[in-house]
Amino acid sequence: MRRTLAGVALAVTTMVALSFLIPLALLVRSEARNQSITAAEQRAAAVAPVLTLTTDPPQLREAASGVDPSDHLSIHLPGGQLIGTSHAPPALLARAEHDSESIAQTIPTGWDYLQPVVLGQGRVAVVEEFVPHSDLTRGVAVSWCVMAVLALGLVVGSVLVADRLAARVVRSSRGLSRAALALGRGDLDTRVEPLGPPELHEAGLAFNAMADRMLELLATERELVADLSHRLRTPLTVLHLAVERMGPTQDSTRITAAIDQLESELHSIITTARTPLAVGPMGLNLRAPAARRRPLLGARAPLPADHCAAGEVVGRRAGFWSVLAQQQDRPCEVTVTAEDAPVELPEDDLAAVIDALVGNVFRYTGPGTAFAVRLERAAQSVTLTVEDAGPGIPDPDGAMARGASAASTGLGLDIARRAATATRGSVHIGSSARLGGARVVVTFGLAAAPASGRVPRALRRRRRGRRVDD
Repeated sequence: MRRTLAGVALAVTTMVALSFLIPLALLVRSEARNQSITAAEQRAAAVAPVLTLTTDPPQLREAASGVDPSDHLSIHLPGGQLIGTSHAPPALLARAEHDSESIAQTIPTGWDYLQPVVLGQGRVAVVEEFVPHSDLTRGVAVSWCVMAVLALGLVVGSVLVADRLAARVVRSSRGLSRAALALGRGDLDTRVEPLGPPELHEAGLAFNAMADRMLELLATERELVADLSHRLRTPLTVLHLAVERMGPTQDSTRITAAIDQLESELHSIITTARTPLAVGPMGLNLRAPAARRRPLLGARAPLPADHCAAGEVVGRRAGFWSVLAQQQDRPCEVTVTAEDAPVELPEDDLAAVIDALVGNVFRYTGPGTAFAVRLERAAQSVTLTVEDAGPGIPDPDGAMARGASAASTGLGLDIARRAATATRGSVHIGSSARLGGARVVVTFGLAAAPASGRVPRALRRRRRGRRVDD
């Protein structure tokens, strides 16, 4: 392709150069001839007035040498006397004397001009100016050489420019082709550097955007799978506790084994799905676009701005976990603010946060370990605190990193973190000064009042603080 473009550029440039150079060369030669002829006529006309004053040969010879030092000017006096060197054929000279008219004619050795001058008493003198071929083409060869050099430079320059442009086009096309083949083989990190003309540059940008979008969709899908699988752990925990109450029977042993196997499979799914996708050199953004956001915590995009009453959700989920706490002899303390505490989260998402945090208490602390759930409202925020009397979290920073924990998948705290971030809040992990174990504080941004100024019925209910001690 590169050679083809260079050959086309060479052919086109050559044709254009020849179409201009040939007429220009003929024009230069014609202009040089015309200038030489005009100068010869002017020299002959300059001697004619001298003949009207004198026919003395010495004076005429001096006048001729002054007008034309090259000795191409001659004077034919009446009676056949000649001053200078004549180049005109006798017949042409006789014709000029007889007709008394100027004659210009090309002869084998050059160009000859005869200018008759009428003297007194019917006598006629003829001034002859001869221009050799070398004078007629003086400077033409140099001009043609200059034009040829310019034309050659134009052709060579055009070929070089065409070759460079073709090289850019070919390089960009090959890069785009290699990247497309690599992406087709499963290399999601491949990207192209947009090069070449605007069309190929736009194609490169479109390819990179497509690859980014593919990686983004795959990451979002994997996180959805991981988070949805994590939510299944709550009912599995309930089943596990229910089996423990059944006692050591053959059925309970079989059910326990099935639950353990199912939990192992879920852990494997979560571990596989949460494995980070390779991030390419372009710096990818794995957040799903707003048009594809769903009210699930599986996507990294901010959650939809659906309001829910945090007090009602916390109270309902705390009641569920209180029943399980009674079965394991866990002291449970639940405190819910009596003030309205609306947050910009769907109820399912807030419930997932509570289940994830309290589920971690049941999963990683032994039976009989106390825990507490507290919901408080401030001027601009709503705070959910879950603390326990277990061994605590030795590496809070590592626990916040998704999948970084060696003992778990790390999704529970990640769900809480992303839910808090979606409402302009935060998550803090520390030690409980009251119970001695872990303390997780999730801060949600307080939801703004509805545009109509009316508060939904669910938020107008005043809830009393509830304390459950077991």
